[in-house]
Amino acid sequence: MYRGGTGGCQEVFAVGAGKSSAERASNARSRCRTVAHMGDTLDVDAMLQRFRDRAKAVRERPLPPIAGEERQQFIRQAELDHLDFAIVGDAEWSVDDGVLTLRVDLRGGS
Repeated sequence: MYRGGTGGCQEVFAVGAGKSSAERASNARSRCRTVAHMGDTLDVDAMLQRFRDRAKAVRERPLPPIAGEERQQFIRQAELDHLDFAIVGDAEWSVDDGVLTLRVDLRGGS
């Protein structure tokens, strides 16, 4: 993991293959500026609802008329998409010192 911070905005992200640390830091600064400017207009509850809606849409999406390996690949991808959207959609959020934090309870059962 690479931990970069610029001007009070700190990000943690996976190190990208083939990118120098300078490129990764530049990308982090760019993303940080974008989010910082959105602070006044970002509706996190609406964003999380969109993720829940996407999870539901993926779950209810009909299978296209494909067979064999393509069908299995489509199903696997739909399961991963649903999982990704559902995890983010279930997050609790907070903003501390201008940093949006999504907290996901992976313990299950509660």
